[in-house]
Amino acid sequence: MSTTAWIIVIVVIVVVIVVVAIIAATAGRRRKQEADRRRADELRRSAAEDDLAAREREAKAARAAADAQQAEVEAQRLRQEAEARQNDAEEVRSASAEKLQKADGIDPDVRTDRQGRRVGDEAAAQNDAVPPRDDRTV
Repeated sequence: MSTTAWIIVIVVIVVVIVVVAIIAATAGRRRKQEADRRRADELRRSAAEDDLAAREREAKAARAAADAQQAEVEAQRLRQEAEARQNDAEEVRSASAEKLQKADGIDPDVRTDRQGRRVGDEAAAQNDAVPPRDDRTV
């Protein structure tokens, strides 16, 4: 073979090697791009699931906040109701004390001062003010 033929064969072999290398690089790049696309798709799906989970948690947090606010409103209502009942009880107690004071002022056997309050036997006055407790069970 002549030198020219050898040069042509070598050039053809180099061109074939370069073409094969280019094809291999292009195919490798395509495989990498396809793998990157799949990975990006998986990440997007995962992000969508995480977003849904975050919205569910936000909804649960909002419900918990609403429940807490409802409990606060209920507690405030119960406090107001207790205060009203306490005021009613104080009014009844005051009326009862006035009746007792009036009865003491009328009763000739009970010693009272000018305002109609009992004087003298403090133990008797305390016993009249607080009725004895009955601890017997039925």
